[in-house]
Amino acid sequence: MAGGRVLGLKSKQEPFKRKLSLIDVTFIGLGAMIGSSWMFAPQTAVQLAGPAALLSWVIAAIALGMLALVYAELGGALPSAGGFIRYPNYSHGDLVGFIISCMSFITYSVSASLEVVAIRTYLSAWWPSLGSHNPTVLGWLIQLFLLITFFLINYWSVNVFGKINSVVTIIKFAVPVLTIIVLLNYFTPSNFYVDGFLTNGFGGVESAIATAGIAYAFIGFQQTINFSAEAKNPGRTIPIATMLSIGLAGLLYFLLQFAYIGAIPGHLLENGWAGLSLGSPFADLTALLGLMWLMNLLMADAILSPGGAANVGFGATARIIYAWAKNKTFFKIFTNVDEKTGVPRVALWFTFILAVFWTLPFPSWEALVSVAASSAIMAFITGPISAAAFRITAPDLHRPFKLKGFAVIAPIAFIISSFIIYWSGWKTISWLFAFELFLFVAYIVVWKGKRKSQTILRKQMKTASWLVFYNVSMFILSWLGTFGGNGWILAPWDQIFVALLSVVTYYWGAKSAMPNPVFDTDHVHIVDKSDLSVSNRTT
Repeated sequence: MAGGRVLGLKSKQEPFKRKLSLIDVTFIGLGAMIGSSWMFAPQTAVQLAGPAALLSWVIAAIALGMLALVYAELGGALPSAGGFIRYPNYSHGDLVGFIISCMSFITYSVSASLEVVAIRTYLSAWWPSLGSHNPTVLGWLIQLFLLITFFLINYWSVNVFGKINSVVTIIKFAVPVLTIIVLLNYFTPSNFYVDGFLTNGFGGVESAIATAGIAYAFIGFQQTINFSAEAKNPGRTIPIATMLSIGLAGLLYFLLQFAYIGAIPGHLLENGWAGLSLGSPFADLTALLGLMWLMNLLMADAILSPGGAANVGFGATARIIYAWAKNKTFFKIFTNVDEKTGVPRVALWFTFILAVFWTLPFPSWEALVSVAASSAIMAFITGPISAAAFRITAPDLHRPFKLKGFAVIAPIAFIISSFIIYWSGWKTISWLFAFELFLFVAYIVVWKGKRKSQTILRKQMKTASWLVFYNVSMFILSWLGTFGGNGWILAPWDQIFVALLSVVTYYWGAKSAMPNPVFDTDHVHIVDKSDLSVSNRTT
């Protein structure tokens, strides 16, 4: 960027209503993180890692916290609906933006469905005819009813959505806090020594982060970024809300895991932690302890917690579809926003159709959560690279929150995020990265078919070269490595190679960005000091 340019939030705003307060945005992030994960992840994590599952929560909170700090800078500087998929488009062009949009689309489009499946699973303990693993016809109709409810809440207006979500989040935060307090009264210190603290070594800790729903629990922080276009004073609100929500969620999950491990009756651990299998972990545990009142409360919260997360996910998916269309790599009709309510209603209808589709039928919560988490992290890791690119190409971008220590935090966030992807295992990575490479080829084929400028295509391929290199390299490392691969590269060398790959990719990606980033006229304009001309993307 020319040195005389100053960037700021001075142009016309997006057609969204700025009605969300700091509390609203914080609760949107917190509400997205306190969903089905708290009801299932503590048991799945302890099965994989034993008591060392506590370390999994700490590592995940730190890793996602650093990633959140980077996005807080981006969200404050470029408040944009569905910002997660627009930042890579701004920094690296349409090809990278298209690939990341598709990956984000996978995660977001299944989120609401994932949560209603969790609700139906817990309710089946009271109502067996709903089906515990696969839904019956009645169970599917209950899921459909819930999706219709979330659709209507989001359809009315963003203000109604924000206020309802804040109330729901307060309630569903209180239930796990009460659960922690009660379970600590049944605390058994010896449980932490069953099979040893590091039951399956550090590999178990790593696997739990990626596959037990721990990483998935924290990716809800990005909802604060996706709603940044609707926040009051986004430069202040977004960074504070992002860090508050992830800090509170991290503390809550750590204490839940601690209380759950300590309260398990000894006879259930005769076959070790791997043999622990409670269908509805916290509800079944409280029933075993004779706490029927708490079990009933937990069963009621089994509707509220995932329901709140599904409600947030529903609204966020619509904004992701809107952002994808704004990137001009999806249908323009989805950029329509209702002037009265400030809601992207066309995108919301599409979100509803997709949510229903994913329930026909839907895999188990445990089977899908690894895929959802890995595809989300794969989309999110472009954030540090985009932010680093803007530090180079847009140094005068107005940043209400400028991350101190960026040169250290951003690459570390990228490296740890790469670890989480790698820990998800070959089975997940094989299709995930193959799908990304397919998208890359498909984009090029469609572009050539439309006979568009080959010069522009070559530039886009150049700015996307680092992403192709990363995908191919991670694909090979996962196949050769110890997390579901053939084990030809033994630990810790496999993860050393992942770290080295991440460092190379991070700096390559930052240097490969477009020299003059193009921002939407919706929220950023560039004023040249010499002639006061405005340079924006036409939308």
